[in-house]
Amino acid sequence: MPRFAANLSMMFNELPFLDRFAAARKAGFEGVEFLFPYEYPAAELRSRLKGEGLTQALFNLPPGDWAAGERGMASLPGRQAEFREAVKRGLDYATALECRLVHCMAGIVPASVSPVTAASLYAANLAWAAEQAAPAGVRLAIEPINHRDMPGYFLNTQAQGAGVVEAIGVDRIGLQFDVYHVQITEGDITKRMEQYMPLIAHMQIADVPARNEPGTGEIGWRYVFRRMDELGYQGWVGCEYRPAGETVAGLGWIREFTA
Repeated sequence: MPRFAANLSMMFNELPFLDRFAAARKAGFEGVEFLFPYEYPAAELRSRLKGEGLTQALFNLPPGDWAAGERGMASLPGRQAEFREAVKRGLDYATALECRLVHCMAGIVPASVSPVTAASLYAANLAWAAEQAAPAGVRLAIEPINHRDMPGYFLNTQAQGAGVVEAIGVDRIGLQFDVYHVQITEGDITKRMEQYMPLIAHMQIADVPARNEPGTGEIGWRYVFRRMDELGYQGWVGCEYRPAGETVAGLGWIREFTA
């Protein structure tokens, strides 16, 4: 059975953020992830994790100005200094939260920037960030994201992501395989899972098309979860979905699809 981590940015929104840790543990989760920790002191988040016996599975490095629509800086010209500061801040939080995996968002590249320029910057920035992360025992993750939800995002396909991982080294960077994004962008979920499993560091789930919990859309989850097990995946599976109703009431999918 996969190890599920509750995404506290999207689940348990009936509660204030800091109360979601206890709610996730009460619901049976042993791991959590979220988008960004930076609104809260690292010591407070660590206390919540330790108090509930939870593992921090993943969070994102600072993405730039999220409210203004920025979704990462790694492929953006002129942002290298800001990117490096973001990496350092993210690694400080990773150390405090004992989190061994952080997601580095690629960014939405302006139309005026050539793909070659963006790709060169992306590779150089990721290589530098991986060098900084390694001594802290942290690995980077990169996630291909679909263009329907995030138009213009630099990284879209598993093949693109795999090429980057192989160039930098799978020991320092891994693929973040989000079933929701894969289904929208490429389909053929389990065949892509089979192909890229040696490079996958983290997996995430949500149903298509509405990004709600498994069982609310078109994906055959019983088979997907079975293939995760058969392929030997040992990492966390982040539940990065928007509950269709109350969070706990919607958790029946775990029993239904993993029995």
